[in-house]
Amino acid sequence: MGDYPDIRVIVAPYDSGHRGLRMGAGPEHLVDGGLGEALRTAGRSPSFATVRPESDPPAEVATAFELDGLISEQVRGALTDGHFPLVLSGNCNASVGTIAGAGPEGLGIVWFDAHADFNTPETTTTGFTDGMGLAVAVGHCWRKMAEGVPSFSPVAEENVVLAGVRDVQPAEEERLAASKVTVVGAEPVRREGPRVLAKALDELKTGVGRVYVHLDLDVLDAEKVGRANGFATKGGLSAEQLLATLGMVSGRFEVVAVGIASYDPTFDADGRVLSAALACVEALTSPATPAV
Repeated sequence: MGDYPDIRVIVAPYDSGHRGLRMGAGPEHLVDGGLGEALRTAGRSPSFATVRPESDPPAEVATAFELDGLISEQVRGALTDGHFPLVLSGNCNASVGTIAGAGPEGLGIVWFDAHADFNTPETTTTGFTDGMGLAVAVGHCWRKMAEGVPSFSPVAEENVVLAGVRDVQPAEEERLAASKVTVVGAEPVRREGPRVLAKALDELKTGVGRVYVHLDLDVLDAEKVGRANGFATKGGLSAEQLLATLGMVSGRFEVVAVGIASYDPTFDADGRVLSAALACVEALTSPATPAV
């Protein structure tokens, strides 16, 4: 990240339009669980802002894009004030607002997730818009809704690295194979170590110098670390592997914004996922180290 002494923590505690439900409980649990202290340990001064949609009753799609608009304004305001934006959200599609606020032109995405989030309304078998977040970010679906998010425009596929995936639906596999998104699965990282990601990051660096880092906490191994949410599966990254890969990102790029999503504390009884998340916050907000 750049030399931002202050961090603006933008809290979007919603899952499928509902506040505090399921993964919507994660953002405030992260804050209450020591996020501020983690940031101060990293030498940063945090401030907090919570976004609140006005739509009532909530509707999954409409509320998701309303939240994106609110997040976009907060992220843009943070950067204008010289603060680094850290977005805590229930759903991954909040990334659309973060990308819009950060300025999508010339922006890369490094997306850590157990899932591809690359479905569209035509391919999804669940109808869950959270599983479409990356597809929206690159302009594959919900285009009209995304146009309503201030300053949003799609990020070029070739400027996206999807890392740590292991639970990908067949339709998503086909769509990814036909795209220019670079995919680094969880298994190569587990087998060969975090450095397997280096080639993809180096190639990304030839096209962009600034990135948005998206961290869905179910990229962590559900057995070795813990279940971040009800969709988490085994075979993911250890906390140490994730921290090493994040260090590789911050050592190569100007990280202009970070999003942390999909944490349901009811599945994290022993707090191991919380501890890993706070360590990731420290890693992503500490001064950058040289690339490896």
